Amino acid sequence: MNRKKFKNKLLKPNKLFNKVSKLSIFNKKSSEEIYKEAIKEAGAINDKNLSKHRESVLSGARKFIYPLNHSKHRLIRNSIGLFLAAAVIFIVFCVLELYLFQSTSGFIYTVSDVIPFPIAKVDSRWVSYHSYLFELRRNMHYYQSQQGINFSSPNEAAQLKNLKQIAMNKVIDDAIVGKLAYQYHISVTTNQVNNEIKLLQEQNKLGSNINVLESVLKSYWGWTLGDFKSELKTELLEEAVIAKLDTKTTALAHNIYNQLLRGGNFSALAAQYSDDSATKGNGGAYLSPITPNDPTVSPIVINELNKLKVGQVSPIINDGFSLEILKVNSIDSSGIEASHIQLNFQSLKTLISPILKKYPPVYFISI
Repeated sequence: MNRKKFKNKLLKPNKLFNKVSKLSIFNKKSSEEIYKEAIKEAGAINDKNLSKHRESVLSGARKFIYPLNHSKHRLIRNSIGLFLAAAVIFIVFCVLELYLFQSTSGFIYTVSDVIPFPIAKVDSRWVSYHSYLFELRRNMHYYQSQQGINFSSPNEAAQLKNLKQIAMNKVIDDAIVGKLAYQYHISVTTNQVNNEIKLLQEQNKLGSNINVLESVLKSYWGWTLGDFKSELKTELLEEAVIAKLDTKTTALAHNIYNQLLRGGNFSALAAQYSDDSATKGNGGAYLSPITPNDPTVSPIVINELNKLKVGQVSPIINDGFSLEILKVNSIDSSGIEASHIQLNFQSLKTLISPILKKYPPVYFISI
């Protein structure tokens, strides 16, 4: 190729040059030209191309909106991920504290009240770890506050183990009582609990007022009034279940009462049937007059004696541990001279032992 032809070819526009020349960097427009083009485009918008023009504008906006939405969604995902990770770490921590280290701290006790970690299972009923700690912590508090025992000392390991076993046995028994109560449609109401507390307060067996009671509960057991009511409700339910299951004692009490209604001799029947060895030998007569605040007699018995006149016999009374039939012999300034026939209930352990044999408890910790 000669020099002239090469020069003409070099100066001749080609495709690459055309593309480059169309780029905005090589094709700058003046402000006036841009303004005229914008007016021209605006004038060209009509009913036919309005939708197309709107979509064009929105598509341009989406270029900015999409990254923002994407960042927002990623932030939410990250937050959820962090929350789930923290929850897993927290649960693992609690599981180790409860099942490996068997912590009794206040924090773990509170957590077990919120999250229903199980400590055992009997039959089809789960036993909560919180109920176990409730029993264990109150006994530990008593020995620590009233006897100065330090359970962190290796010397007290045997006693702590014993308290743990007592607490475990108690919650297993309570679980079976709950199952039986459900089976026999037995329940304890809030009014029953409050009436029991009222009766004890009237006989000055819970202090002079509610503030004294709360102070004593906190000092001895580390309890609130609500804790005391919860424990009292459990005990009343247990008593009701025992009375339902011990049909033998109930039948005997009704047999004796019917004999008394037919004119039977109270002293003779007491000597024959009463389970109170201290009074059985003298016809069921209490050794001393019963006073309103007598600490040796059940509050329920005192309450019933105050309703009777001299010579009257009471109906069958359930004081929680036994069935009682009372008789007032005399009343004077020293108190009430009375006799009773006491029929002790079988122990809860005896009554529920067939259930424990049939459904041995499964424990999730080793004491």
